[in-house]
Amino acid sequence: MQPYYRLVLGTAQLGIPYGIANKSGQPDHKTSLSIVRAAWDRGIRIFDTAHAYGESETVLGACLSKLGLSQQAQIITKLPINIDHLNPQAVKQALGKSLDLLKIPFLYGLMLHRETLLDDWDKGLKDILGNFIREGRVQKLGVSVYTPSYAAKAVKTDGIGIIQIPTNILDQRFYRAGVFELAEEYKKTIFIRSAFLQGLILMKSHELPKNMLYARPILEKIENLSLRFSISKQEMAMIYLREKYIDAKIIFGAETLTQVIDNLHCWGKIMPAGFMPEIDETFKNLDERILNPSLWPQ
Repeated sequence: MQPYYRLVLGTAQLGIPYGIANKSGQPDHKTSLSIVRAAWDRGIRIFDTAHAYGESETVLGACLSKLGLSQQAQIITKLPINIDHLNPQAVKQALGKSLDLLKIPFLYGLMLHRETLLDDWDKGLKDILGNFIREGRVQKLGVSVYTPSYAAKAVKTDGIGIIQIPTNILDQRFYRAGVFELAEEYKKTIFIRSAFLQGLILMKSHELPKNMLYARPILEKIENLSLRFSISKQEMAMIYLREKYIDAKIIFGAETLTQVIDNLHCWGKIMPAGFMPEIDETFKNLDERILNPSLWPQ
C-alpha cells in the first residue's frame, strides 16, 4: 500500500462547480463532509483551498469543525487576487477573514495566487507576509505559479517555502526546465496541482465540447495507452505522479465521496512495466493550448 501522506485534498470543488469534466456540480454540505472525513480517515492531513474558490474556505472550515479536526488539519489557502498586496492592512484583513472562515488560529501555508506577485517580493511583500510567521499566524509562505520561469524564481526566493505548480501526464514543462531538481537543491517543497488537468485527462475523447476538439488526438492517445497497459486513465495519472515526482506533494480534488476513494485506490496500484518511459515519450512538448486551461475557449 502506497502511503497517503504525500496526498493533499484540494477543495476548490467544495466551493465552486470546478473542472471541464464536472457533471455533478458543487457538492452539498453532507457530501462535502463525507469527502473531508474520508480523506482524513485514510491519512490525508493537508487541505488546499483559496479565497478565490467561492465558498471553499467556509465549507472546509465547517467540515473540519464538525469533525473536530480544526486544530489538527494542516490548511493551505491563497490570498485574494484583487487586494493591494503591498498594503499591510489589506493583507492582514484578508488573512484574518480566511482564518475566521476556516475556524482555525493559524495556517500551515499562506500563498500568493498569482506568480507575478513575486515581482513585489522585495518591494515590501516579503516583510508584510513575514510578520505573519513571526506572529505565529502562518507557518509557511508560498506561491502558485503557472510557468517554469516563475517556478524557478519562486524556488530561489528567500522566504518562499512551498510552490504550487501544474503538472500531470501531459505537462512535462516544469520537469524539463529542471524545477524539481532546483527545489531539491534549495530544500523547497513542491505541491503538484492539476493532476487531471481540471478533468480533461479523464474525459472521453468523443465527449469533448466542440470548441475543444483540437485536444481529441491527445485524449485518444491516453485511451489507447490505458487499454494497452490495462489500467484506467485515473490510475495512469496518479501512478505517473507518484513515481515521477517522489519528493512532491500531490493535490487532488473531488466533488463526490466515490472520487476520493477511487483516487486513493489508484494511488496504490502497481505500475505496469514500461509505463513511465512510454508516457514521457508520447506526451513530450505538447501545445500549451492543451496544457494551460486559461487558454481554453470559454
